[in-house]
Amino acid sequence: MDIFPISLKLQGQACLLVGGGHIAYRKALLLAKAGAIIHVVSPEIEPDLIEIVHSTHGQYHAEKFNADISLSSYRLVIAATNDKAVNQNVFEACENLNVLVNSVDDPPHCRFMVPAIIDRSPLVVSVATNGASPVLARQIRTQLEASIPHGMGKLADFSGKWRKIVKEKISNPDERRIFWEDLYASPLKEQVFNDHVTEADLLIEQALTEWQKPKGEVYLVGAGPGDPELLTLKALRLMQQADVIIYDRLVSPEIMELCRRDAEKVYVGKARSNHSVPQDGINALLVQYAVQGKRVCRLKGGDPFIFGRGGEEIQELFDAGIAFQVVPGITAASGCSAYAGIPLTHRDYAQSVRFLTGHLKEGSPELPWQELVYENQTLVLYMGLVGLEKICEKLIAHGQRANMPVALISKGTTPEQKVVVGTLADIASKVEANHIQAPTLTIIGEVVSLREQLQWR
Repeated sequence: MDIFPISLKLQGQACLLVGGGHIAYRKALLLAKAGAIIHVVSPEIEPDLIEIVHSTHGQYHAEKFNADISLSSYRLVIAATNDKAVNQNVFEACENLNVLVNSVDDPPHCRFMVPAIIDRSPLVVSVATNGASPVLARQIRTQLEASIPHGMGKLADFSGKWRKIVKEKISNPDERRIFWEDLYASPLKEQVFNDHVTEADLLIEQALTEWQKPKGEVYLVGAGPGDPELLTLKALRLMQQADVIIYDRLVSPEIMELCRRDAEKVYVGKARSNHSVPQDGINALLVQYAVQGKRVCRLKGGDPFIFGRGGEEIQELFDAGIAFQVVPGITAASGCSAYAGIPLTHRDYAQSVRFLTGHLKEGSPELPWQELVYENQTLVLYMGLVGLEKICEKLIAHGQRANMPVALISKGTTPEQKVVVGTLADIASKVEANHIQAPTLTIIGEVVSLREQLQWR
């Protein structure tokens, strides 16, 4: 994060604008809306700007900027001239005094940025790009404007009126957050939006009267193969409301960034022969947190029910009498193959597809080899990188042709995705040469030959 977003209270605070033209006027409008007292230093000033200065009980100083001005008396300073040298002088003078300063459209000479703003006072949403792309920030603001009802400001006011009462009734902050989240999902929101305040008051009174300590619940969520844009809407919603996130090594950092920031995050990553927390321990953790009344998100790479041991975990929850939900995710087979441009089925090449785990038992792959040797079939191997050479040998030994196409997709759907194509006869030799690392998905079948035409990233 390149900048730290804050919201300044400027009511009754003196703020200085250096510049008297249209650039300064635009900033003055925002400052005045926030209740600031606006002072302007400039040899000349536009009539609209002087009007704003007078309306905020500020002062206009008809002079050029100089470093002798008492900058420390201002809460913040904005350099809004067309002269870069002047803006730089303002920045340097403010820096010497540790005064917050912004030079319009000049990021290197800014200690703070003025974001694009969605105003639903007292709810205010801001979008900033650290000065890299103000136009993009404004476009995003436009998109958000359409999705945030104007009634949200009324809802924020209504919540503020009841905040103290709710806090007295529900002292635990985690439980209080759940109360508000449930309330915002109820008919109360529409009542407030439609100015039915009496009805809204009755709803919140009833909710407080009926309030009970929340019971714990577990969300078994598939995080997909890596690209955060492949998350389902339900997955994202539950990730945002969970109190605890229990996640494994296949969940990308970009996806973890989308979880609720103040949630407790517990890493239980499992790599081959290196289980930081064994499966029994993970099961126990889920039960432990849920018994405490926590909402637990068990976040798994791919889909929890495809080689993800999701069934084992919810059996444990069922036995403990704990409520749970299961949210499917895009499994690696479909996600990685699509991003590699390899269709798993095709009328001309494959009429069936089989998902297999490539984990070896005591160094030997145990798979139904005779069933796997079929020309018009696609095989997808999860976790097969370590035993790849033996798997290829076994398939050839049981009658599969040695020149059957094979693809290795490492870190599929992520920016680090790497795809290596070969045949059963030579693919194992390409692993080390191409620095292929786990997680890697293996696809075996004639459909791999389509990648040359269909690859798109």
